[in-house]
Amino acid sequence: MGNEHEAPQQHAVTPGPQDTSSGVAPERGLFVVSLDFELHWGVRDKLGVGAYRDNLLGEWDVVPALLKLFAKYGIHATWATVGFLFFESKTELLCNLPQNQPNYVRSELSPYASLAEIGESEREDPFHYAPSLIRQILATRNQEIATHTLSHYYCLERGPDKETFRADLAAALKVAREKQGIAIRSIVFPRNQVECDSLRVCRDLGIRAYRGNPTSWLYDARRGEDESTVRRGIRLLDAYLPISGTNAQSPAKQTAAFPYNVPASRFLRPYSPTLKAIEPLRLRRIVDDLSMAAERKQLYHLWWHPHDFGARPKENFAVLTRILERFAELRKRHGMESVNMLEAAELLTAEPAS
Repeated sequence: MGNEHEAPQQHAVTPGPQDTSSGVAPERGLFVVSLDFELHWGVRDKLGVGAYRDNLLGEWDVVPALLKLFAKYGIHATWATVGFLFFESKTELLCNLPQNQPNYVRSELSPYASLAEIGESEREDPFHYAPSLIRQILATRNQEIATHTLSHYYCLERGPDKETFRADLAAALKVAREKQGIAIRSIVFPRNQVECDSLRVCRDLGIRAYRGNPTSWLYDARRGEDESTVRRGIRLLDAYLPISGTNAQSPAKQTAAFPYNVPASRFLRPYSPTLKAIEPLRLRRIVDDLSMAAERKQLYHLWWHPHDFGARPKENFAVLTRILERFAELRKRHGMESVNMLEAAELLTAEPAS
C-alpha cells in the first residue's frame, strides 16, 4: 500500500463479527478520495434525465479523465458504484432483482416501478448502465470498487426495514462478484444515510469500511424530508468559509466499531457560475484543511459525484487539479499518503510493527 506502481488487488477479506481492533495511528496524514458513481439512479427522484442530461452524458468523459488524473498524481480512490450499473442488459437486470424490495412511504424514492422505462443496454441508455466504465476503473491502478447499494437504497427513509436492506446489499455484492469477479469490502450509503442496523447488516455481509459523516451537526444523517432550507444554506456557506472546521479526523479513533468508519471531511461542490466571485474561497477552504491534516497526521476524506463535473468539466477539473497539486506537495513535505477506503481501514487496524 502506498506504492503507486503496484497493481490494484480487490480480493476477498473475511472479517469476523467480533473484530475489535483498537487501531494504530499512522505516522503520516492520510488523504482519502471517494466518488459516488451512480448516473441517473442517484438523482432520479429529484431530476429527470432531460433536466440533468448534460451532467449525465458528460460523466462518460469525466470518468476516464478522472482516472487519468488520478494515475498522474498517484491517487488511490474508492468508486462507490450503484449495483444496477453493472448489468449488461435490461433482461439481465430484471432477472437479478431481489424478491424483498423496499416499500418507501414516499413512493417516488423507489426505482422499481420505473424499471420498465429504462433502455435495453448501455449502448441505448447511457443513463442507467455503465459496465464499460466499471471495467475502466478496475483496469486503473489503485482504484477500489465499493458499493453504493444495488438500487441507491435509502436507509433512513420511512418504510424499508433491515431485511429489505440486507436483500438489496446482498444483490449488489452478488452482481459485482458475478459480473466483474470482485469482492466488495466498502460501502458508501446513498444520501449519506448511515444507520446502526444497516451497519450490522454490512458487518454480516463482509463489509469492512464505510464512509461516515463529519461530526458537525450540519452533516448528521437525516431523512430527505427532514432537511431544512436553513441547514442546506449553512452547508453551502461552509464550503466557502470555515464554519464547521477542517472535519479532518484522528485516524485511530475510527476503529472503535466494525465496520470501520472512514469519515467524510468535505464534499467537493461543483463549480457554480453564480458564485464565480467567491470560487477562490472554496479552493482555499479545501487546500488549507488538507494542509492542516497533513501537518497534524490526520485523515482527510474528500468526496463528490462524477456527474458533478459533467456540465462544466473545464472549471471543475481546474479546481481538482489544484487540490491534487497541493496533495503532491504535502506528500513530499510531510509524507502524506493517498489511500482508498479499504486501504485506510486496513492500515488503521494493522498490528503495529514489533
